[in-house]
Amino acid sequence: MEGRGALAASADGAKPARRRLAGLVWAGVAVMIFSGWFVVTRFSVTRELRIWDITALRFGVGALLLAPMVLRRGSRLPRGAWVEGLLFALLWGLPFVLLVALGLQLTSAAEAASIAPTLMPVFAGLFAWAFLHDPPGRALRFGYAAIVLGLAGLVTAGAAAHGAPDPAGLGALVLAAATWATYTLLFRRSGLSPIQAAALICIWSAALFLPVYLLLGLSRFGLASTGEIALQAVYQGALMSGVAIVTFNRAVNLLGPSAATAIIALLPAIATVLAVPVLGEMPTPGQGVAIAVIVAGVGLVARATPPARPRAPRDIVIPPAERTPA
Repeated sequence: MEGRGALAASADGAKPARRRLAGLVWAGVAVMIFSGWFVVTRFSVTRELRIWDITALRFGVGALLLAPMVLRRGSRLPRGAWVEGLLFALLWGLPFVLLVALGLQLTSAAEAASIAPTLMPVFAGLFAWAFLHDPPGRALRFGYAAIVLGLAGLVTAGAAAHGAPDPAGLGALVLAAATWATYTLLFRRSGLSPIQAAALICIWSAALFLPVYLLLGLSRFGLASTGEIALQAVYQGALMSGVAIVTFNRAVNLLGPSAATAIIALLPAIATVLAVPVLGEMPTPGQGVAIAVIVAGVGLVARATPPARPRAPRDIVIPPAERTPA
């Protein structure tokens, strides 16, 4: 009996470790896709395509791919889930993408990837403290401070090397970080699964944006090459609207919003490296030191945050008329 009890205790103790490991893997996939997104998006918004084209591809393609997840027979969601999805779309959907795209157009890939992702966990911690009465511990506060210090160093080093960044671009990225942080806190408490949330964000964003995009004739696809349009369609529509949202939501479920958003703050390091061969944006030694400080802050926040408790996704509601007798 004692041996069985010891084995059961050992298995229970291993569950949090397995959840953390799985969460880190999901977060790692999301980080790689997000990092490339800053570089790929900057590549196009500084050439022929514009913010509006990137947004249309992101949510138009994403909605086509993910709509069957919530609209097909037997997979319909209750009305409350659609209302929740609209709120998520207003936080991490259309406004977020427009804000980041504007920031990318007015700053650089390294600066944009340094501001929005690194401030996001700080905002998440502050919002949880202010609205959910969940004050951060000492290690979390040190981690947040390191992230902010590293961010300040990155912006300062970039300004010294390339000139002061555009204030409007910086403001757009800061606001994007705040909306992203709000989304992570609300999603953790929602009843939607990662794939359901991703589908609803794309559907609502496409419904809100595409009619305006077509009515005002904002498309510049005729000026861009077929290869550039195809690259953006795959990256924005499939990877960002589908894979990245699902993997990030899964990481939030497994790690909790504080740890998941802190790991996403590793984006500046990866995006800065990717920007060298793709965009020719070479980081300075000062930026390298600042990135190391951010990584240290990320490590503190991730280690100080316990794994999140499992959360069951919202059950799919099948209308009575569509139920088949057993």
